[in-house]
Amino acid sequence: MHIIIFLLLLRIIILLLFIIPVNIKAYDTSATSAILMEQKTNRIIYSKNINTKRSIASISKIMTAIVAIESESLFQIVKVGDEIDEVVGSSLYLEKGTEIRMIDLVYGLLLRSGNDAAMIIAKNVGGEVEKFVDRMNQKGKEIGMNHTTFHNPHGLDINEEGNISCAYDMALLMKECFENKEFMKICGSKSMTVSFVSPKDKIVTYQNHNRLLSLYENCIGGKTGYTESAGRCLVTIAKKNAITLIAVTLGDKNDWKDHINLYDYGFSKVKTKVFKEETLTQQLVGGVKDKTNIKLKEKVFILNNKSDKIERKIFLSPFAYCPIKKGDKAGVINYYRNGKLLEKNIIKYQEDIEYKETEKSFWDFIKELFNG
Repeated sequence: MHIIIFLLLLRIIILLLFIIPVNIKAYDTSATSAILMEQKTNRIIYSKNINTKRSIASISKIMTAIVAIESESLFQIVKVGDEIDEVVGSSLYLEKGTEIRMIDLVYGLLLRSGNDAAMIIAKNVGGEVEKFVDRMNQKGKEIGMNHTTFHNPHGLDINEEGNISCAYDMALLMKECFENKEFMKICGSKSMTVSFVSPKDKIVTYQNHNRLLSLYENCIGGKTGYTESAGRCLVTIAKKNAITLIAVTLGDKNDWKDHINLYDYGFSKVKTKVFKEETLTQQLVGGVKDKTNIKLKEKVFILNNKSDKIERKIFLSPFAYCPIKKGDKAGVINYYRNGKLLEKNIIKYQEDIEYKETEKSFWDFIKELFNG
């Protein structure tokens, strides 16, 4: 009986250590480097050595994955070859001659952190592993990762040539990946069952190493990493209401706890201006119906500070002439931050509206006569 009570108390203590948030105002992450960034505006909410270069281990595979996803090879079938001969560390245990879809390799790459998957992807997408790594570095330059150099597709520290980056650059990379629906679907999956092309009867299930997907309800994706040189590395992304935040910790022994506390702090600090969904009514001239309703979707803006004032002006004529095609321009909405134009959106018609044929009056004939 005493043993059961002791075990229950121990379990409660462990849960409290990992889940209950700490007031981050009096709390510093245990990471060597860390950042919390608001995804839409790049606003940095928390920072610690964010530009310090260091080895980043398997969070490198975020770049490997996005290059593969954006390639033309994502849904191709590939055959495992000699590229896996020198693979060590975390693995999917793929054998030579195995045939598998590229997208299933990406699942194994991001969920199971397979180093063999990284090498197979690099060989088949780039033609050669070295050429694929060149594409990784080119992609990094395009999105402003100025402190980053990739030497391989998996992140292992081989011959002192691991992949080098910083917390800020990895946040920029995750911001880029957030815009790709396929990437977010994969990295946000808690598990994935894969059927091989050959052998046909082989089916495996990959479990996601990212425990934050279960520990924190607002987490929507991420990638773990570890080598002796890099320590524990973690990149995650979380969304609450209309706010999306990105957290990166490098060299962090308490990464799960730190990410939870960073997010709780960040969501409490970021304020928004919300324009709720609204329906506009416009009168029609010469249509099969007298009026049309145009729905405006909810629009959310991040406030930079408490004094921020965001307003909008809607430019929509009270009437319109038919016929009208779905997608035609109906008007414009301008959004202003502190009096300056922030964003301009076109209002579009959401349905086709035909012209209503009527019998011509005497005055219609007179108008046509004078108008030629």
